[in-house]
Amino acid sequence: MAKLFGTDGVRGVANGDLTPELAFNLGRAAGSLLQKDGGRCLVIVGRDTRLSGPMLEGALTAGLCSAGADVLLAGVIPTPAVAYLARAMNAAAGVVISASHNPAPDNGIKFFNGQGFKLDDALEERIEDLIAGGLDKLPRPTGAGLGMVIPLADASDRYASFLRSTVPSLDLTGFRIVLDCANGAATEVAPRLLRELGAQVISIHDRPDGMNINSFCGSTHPESLQEAVLKYHAHLGLAHDGDADRLVAVDEHGRLVNGDQIMVICGLAMHGQARLGGKIVVTVMSNLGLKIAFSRAGIEVYETKVGDRFVLEKMLETGAVLGGEQSGHIIFLEHSTTGDGLLSALQLLQVMKDSGKSLSSLAAQMETLPQVMVNVKVRDKNGWETNQDVITAVRDGQMALEGKGRLLVRASGTEPLIRVMAEGPDRAELEKVCARVADVIGRELGNWQKLDGI
Repeated sequence: MAKLFGTDGVRGVANGDLTPELAFNLGRAAGSLLQKDGGRCLVIVGRDTRLSGPMLEGALTAGLCSAGADVLLAGVIPTPAVAYLARAMNAAAGVVISASHNPAPDNGIKFFNGQGFKLDDALEERIEDLIAGGLDKLPRPTGAGLGMVIPLADASDRYASFLRSTVPSLDLTGFRIVLDCANGAATEVAPRLLRELGAQVISIHDRPDGMNINSFCGSTHPESLQEAVLKYHAHLGLAHDGDADRLVAVDEHGRLVNGDQIMVICGLAMHGQARLGGKIVVTVMSNLGLKIAFSRAGIEVYETKVGDRFVLEKMLETGAVLGGEQSGHIIFLEHSTTGDGLLSALQLLQVMKDSGKSLSSLAAQMETLPQVMVNVKVRDKNGWETNQDVITAVRDGQMALEGKGRLLVRASGTEPLIRVMAEGPDRAELEKVCARVADVIGRELGNWQKLDGI
């Protein structure tokens, strides 16, 4: 059996790769392994707004209950809310049905443990082993031994209350904010929370229909948010992705403020308050300008490969309390165990409020070097590093930028893509280098297709 768990849970096309049968099996295996000493366990289940969500929720819940686990259904709610609820309600685990920033036909199933952290690799492997050949050996409780399903009607209220507790003095009266909900899991809770804190909120992309999640909106497509900020003369714009674990912002001039810049803004403020501990964790995708900004402040920057799992691992290893990715997945470990777009928004707004500065002024603390990225759709993203033509193209690109920039090529952790990124002072040269490498990858591994750029 192929490996089920990737860097961010089990993902695939809903009802194609990720079938109800697989969801049931995941629930049955996990429900059995989570119970200790034969006792019942409690599992929180939440989802985003995808059409396939209720189908997979029903199958997953059935599997959990068939193993004797009780299920609290949180409904449509951000991914980090499930991690918080699992921790706050002493659950054995939390499970999110979402494919985050992926398009609507995709879906995923991601597990958190009772402390709100993602399951460790060993437990994921035990779940996979059971599904591969051990499910028939599991006990089948009957009668009162079956798990119960209980709606958690106030899940969003509990989560919003937690978020407010992280910024107890924040008053957003006078702020005009455009909020892009990505037609996703933050659609109800995010606008309500900001309004309760006093902000005037113009909410866009807030009418999910099951198929429009992340569709030309949200943190991966902020163009309409940039236009809306200018149209409504807002102080800033905020954009989440489908499951609201990411945040990117737009300043009052309509310019994008990405995860790197948000980390610099919040990190330098935390450093000034002696809360940062002199260190931060980022990925290899972070802009060199971030490293320069933190270095000037005497802050050590640790670098990991791409993926919030690896960021968190390095944070726990080094004792860092802030870490994240350029994409806007930011972990404030003082408050949360995972990236949280709403929490990040509140921390950013608190810095703006405390400093009295505009977002553009705060973002200017980091000078961004030009970065160009090309995403190449491939038949199979595995094994690309062994293709001799690709190896040669990458080496030639690196040599072209040697001493004046860098080239990074990697496979996406969640999609059939090879990402080609170049960074340096000359954008035109970066575009040429990326195009040459992407052309070879597309010719060798799939149909060349430029999906988006940075």
